[in-house]
Amino acid sequence: MPPLTTGLIMDKVVASAKEAIADLKDGDIVALAGFGLGHRFPNTLIRELRAKGTKDLTLVCNSLGNAGEKGQMLVENNQVKKLMAAFSVRPAIKTAAEEQIIAGKLDVELIPQGILVERCRAGGAGIPAFYSPTAADTDLAAGKDVRYFNGKAHVLEHAIKLDFALLSAYRADRAGNVQFRGGAQNFNPAFAKAARVAVIEVDEILEVGELKPEEVDLPGIFVHRIIKNEIHIDARTLSRSGKRAADTARTYLGKKAVTRAAISKNAASLLRNDSYVNLGTGIPTEVSNFIEGRGIWLHAENGVLGYGGTVTGDAIDPDVYNAGGQFVQAIKGTSYFDSVTSFEMARGGHIDTVILGSYEVDEEGNVANWSTSDAKRGGIGGAMDLVAGDCELIIVLEHRDSKDRPKLRKRCTLPLTARRRANYVVTDLAVFHLVNGRYVLEAAAPGFTAEDIKALTEMSFDAAPKLKVMEDA
Repeated sequence: MPPLTTGLIMDKVVASAKEAIADLKDGDIVALAGFGLGHRFPNTLIRELRAKGTKDLTLVCNSLGNAGEKGQMLVENNQVKKLMAAFSVRPAIKTAAEEQIIAGKLDVELIPQGILVERCRAGGAGIPAFYSPTAADTDLAAGKDVRYFNGKAHVLEHAIKLDFALLSAYRADRAGNVQFRGGAQNFNPAFAKAARVAVIEVDEILEVGELKPEEVDLPGIFVHRIIKNEIHIDARTLSRSGKRAADTARTYLGKKAVTRAAISKNAASLLRNDSYVNLGTGIPTEVSNFIEGRGIWLHAENGVLGYGGTVTGDAIDPDVYNAGGQFVQAIKGTSYFDSVTSFEMARGGHIDTVILGSYEVDEEGNVANWSTSDAKRGGIGGAMDLVAGDCELIIVLEHRDSKDRPKLRKRCTLPLTARRRANYVVTDLAVFHLVNGRYVLEAAAPGFTAEDIKALTEMSFDAAPKLKVMEDA
């Protein structure tokens, strides 16, 4: 007998981006998917929104992308009144957003990356608010209700509801079932669930039934409109190297320190075999070059667990990248997931060690790594969420800044990321270990003594009886 049918099949495909956002109006709250400076942004929909000229928007996103592109185009076109994001500005990248923030024309609510997606997830799940340990005892908790659970401070966070979510994916069928590629899920599912209208642009539109049930990453119930992606940007042109062009050692007291690669190598030596490790952006990304054969599984907060080193050329898969936007290798056992799941791993205490860069660390183990100015201009990213769990924290940084000012301070002078959390600090001169509330110098760069290190360091510390020599890369 012929197969049973259900009659008419739901069809959410619309003819154009213009039609898809025709009812997006002035003052709406709009989420923009996309990671880093350019990975999987909904470029077709963003350009149509710019052409539409809708005003007084509140944008919800991880970041606005690079200058002159992505969400930055909407700010440059004076369409945005408020930004809710994990990154409002990025180091060494001048944008219209930063200019408008400084001028007081663009309001900003900086939100830790994991809390951003969790607030959207809550909005889509009918949960009005929740308590989280993220950002406790920092400037971001100011004015919020704080309660203690099991002796630990938790901050009240309110759900985010969206008018529109503009999303990007690999494939979707006409009923709205969506498939993502690699680590490109990140914010899409949480944004879709929080939205009154979720619009997704895809590389390929399939007929209903052409996606296998196990290939559906986001069910169609959360997607309202689908368009074909009309603007294809080669993601290989968007990756940031995460390090300076030349990894040259700095000179202190007339002697060469170790290189940034060597900082990473010494940090890698502190890791336990057969553990789960998150690597932050910048210097931490190079740790992946020094862990082969040790059973260490690398976690990236954009939604990848178990990845290898950085890749170039034909080895690049545009949807496989780390939290720094660098293209990395998928290895045996690699898994992909969305940002909500990623930060569950962090806050839930499933990650053993986190390695972060930082602007400052002080002698109490306080860490400041997201802003050099104020609570509106900076990049919180996922750091506050990552250190909220029960993990070991290793901070890596150069010993002094480009103006020869100390980075290891008596007290941090910049907004804090976390209080009393840095178990180890590894610089281009030294390895410090926090023991019973006081840092102990355990290793120094070749040719440097404990007295040399003290002369270059503001914070106080003790020196181990037998000082080790740091490894060079």
